[in-house]
Amino acid sequence: MAVRPPRPHRMDLCIAAAGLLGGLLLWGLGLDTRTPHDGIVMFESHWWVLPPLVAMAVCEALRRTLPRTALLVGWAALTLDTLTQGNLITVLMFTDLVYAAVLYGPPATARRVPWISGLVTVAFTVVPLTAFRKPEALLIGVVVGLVSLMPAITGWIVRNHRDAAEAARLRAEQTALLAEMDRAQAVVSERARMARELHDMVANHLSAIAIHSTAALSLDDPDTSREALGVIRENSVAGLAEMRRLIGILRDSGDDAEPSAAPTLDGLGSLVDTARTNGLDVTLDADHGDSLPAPVELAAYRIVQESLTNALKHACPGRVTVALRQADGALDIAVASPYGDRDGPSAPGSGAGLVGMRERVALLGGTFEAGPESAGHGKIWSVRAALPVTDGEPA
Repeated sequence: MAVRPPRPHRMDLCIAAAGLLGGLLLWGLGLDTRTPHDGIVMFESHWWVLPPLVAMAVCEALRRTLPRTALLVGWAALTLDTLTQGNLITVLMFTDLVYAAVLYGPPATARRVPWISGLVTVAFTVVPLTAFRKPEALLIGVVVGLVSLMPAITGWIVRNHRDAAEAARLRAEQTALLAEMDRAQAVVSERARMARELHDMVANHLSAIAIHSTAALSLDDPDTSREALGVIRENSVAGLAEMRRLIGILRDSGDDAEPSAAPTLDGLGSLVDTARTNGLDVTLDADHGDSLPAPVELAAYRIVQESLTNALKHACPGRVTVALRQADGALDIAVASPYGDRDGPSAPGSGAGLVGMRERVALLGGTFEAGPESAGHGKIWSVRAALPVTDGEPA
């Protein structure tokens, strides 16, 4: 498929038409730049002014689409015009070709044209002065500088400003794109954090409510039903309190409002007591020190809470062990519960708890493992996490 040549810009066509009409007007009025008696004029006929004028007008039409070709042809047309009686519009259009070649041409052309124009200006200043040894010979260099060097320098300055503006625009677009990506990432991270907090706060209490309500409905025993209703009420109240705390964190209540305190490892005793009330046989062995960072404490508390919730929903009857140890710059957490088929009522699970625990550990740069393990004559479900701790950092 043949490649179509680029079409001239509409503004360039207007400039070319205006230059051609202006040159024809000066030609018709006989306003030439030189007389036939000047020594430089080789073509004395008045008609010889038209070919370089027309060629220069055609080059003006291609000043943006083919700037380098237009400049080379324009240079030849200007040389021919110099050998005739000359036309001022032809010279003016050539200055515009030099300007356009620097402004719209390739980077190599934009760098070379000012240097070439400068060398040509110096040559036409030194050579005539050396040959004629008259101060008037300096005017030749001045004219050449005005025709070639000044437009080239002007085009270079304008091109630099245009490139700087384009670079600033690209930087602004990249900054806006990065800001939007950061905003989207922050929204996703905040939604994930809210999902983890909501799940960890409410799942434990709702699981206990579901299990005890199922037990109360399956057994026709007033004492058992009363005990189950007591556990259900206790978990309902605790769940509502957790929900109020989360809503208080999310609600914008002004700068004067104090944020609710996040749970710490000091609350593990109460957490274990609640699990025992819900029917779990739990033992706690905690040796975690007193100077843990707040994020580590919150993550450890939520991991233990979610592990007890999973044990309440899925574990077989038996003892659940919770152990915390701080050693070698890390807080080790281990929760083990009986693993196997469950005979009593259970609550459905979606796996979001394990995902949440894994995310919490990953955010702190720790390690996490969860799965069944062999222990003695049976199996246990083990949850192990190691959270890095900076020694001496205040909670």
